[in-house]
Amino acid sequence: MKIGIVFDDSLDRPDGVQQYIKNIGGWLTTQGHEVHYLVGETKTTEFAHTHSLSRNVNVSYNGNQLSIPLPANRGVIKRLLAQEQFDILHVMMPYSPMMAAKVIRYAPSRTAVIGTFHILPQTSLVRWSTHLLGWWLRRNLRRFDKIVAVSPAAQRFAESAFSVRDVSVLPNVVSSAEFAEAAGFEKYGDTIPTIVFLGRLVQRKGCSTLVDAIAEVKKSGLWPVRLVICGKGPEDAALRAQVERLGIGEAVEFTGFISEADKPRYLSSADIAVFPSLGGESFGIVLLEAMAAAQPVVLAASNPGYASVMEPQPAQMFAPGDSHALALLIQKYIQDEAAAAAAQQWQESYISQFDVSVVGARLVAEYSVQLQKRRAS
Repeated sequence: MKIGIVFDDSLDRPDGVQQYIKNIGGWLTTQGHEVHYLVGETKTTEFAHTHSLSRNVNVSYNGNQLSIPLPANRGVIKRLLAQEQFDILHVMMPYSPMMAAKVIRYAPSRTAVIGTFHILPQTSLVRWSTHLLGWWLRRNLRRFDKIVAVSPAAQRFAESAFSVRDVSVLPNVVSSAEFAEAAGFEKYGDTIPTIVFLGRLVQRKGCSTLVDAIAEVKKSGLWPVRLVICGKGPEDAALRAQVERLGIGEAVEFTGFISEADKPRYLSSADIAVFPSLGGESFGIVLLEAMAAAQPVVLAASNPGYASVMEPQPAQMFAPGDSHALALLIQKYIQDEAAAAAAQQWQESYISQFDVSVVGARLVAEYSVQLQKRRAS
């Protein structure tokens, strides 16, 4: 099949939706499909068949930094669609009226349109604005042959905000092989328990909760431990000040931004990986990446998106913002080797269902069903 992945944002960022696109698009290519990327303003040359269809401006939305398109040229879009004659357009949702909506509007009748809904709102403003967007796009949404969501929480919000029905859940994916290659990597070469946080340093990601928990671990007498904070963002200075104020500076390493190539090695070098996000998560692909790295016990805040991943193992979750509960979990999985081994064993068996080869096969089956229906009609 010839598949066009449609995404209003840039592919230059390493965020969750971009990782989904990279993993799905890469796997589809290995299976012999021709994949094109119809995206907003993008400079990277990593992806073959990349078509930048708009200029973009940076905005803050749902606690994240992203870029949104300025009005795309409909003539350029029409010529591209006429030239390529895609079998499938796979749209990342929510999407903009300024670019993706035009791609959908001008798609030939022979092309099946599939959507994947990715977000869950953190605030009432985001919830309200997404409902307004759904109202604006109501006619455009009729062109979709099928919409899926990455989690049950995202499914419910998609049905509510966009007034669509029969949304299925098709989860986010991880390329297990990329992370398995780093399994057993010893970055620090000592026996000090290592806790890793990986994410943007924004308030929503909850890193300050983890810093407070590490200070509580120190007070408990379980010391030394090492906290490695991987990421950058506007909360960097505040987090560094918090570390010094709590007197744990000797235990904390700030790495700044780490590349996708370094991510598996940092995760594999950890004993515990902690993801304390306060909310606004539709799924939690980083949880899967940490599990795929094999070594760390994964602890996650029980926001709806992360809970959709961790629900089978509630013992590894804690309430968002509850540093005391997190401190107790960290102590448990450092001190109780049997509990840590059991958690790792569960993660190893659980992760297989999210591998890109498994989810990708389900997605291709959906492509085929919807394409057959459209061609038959």
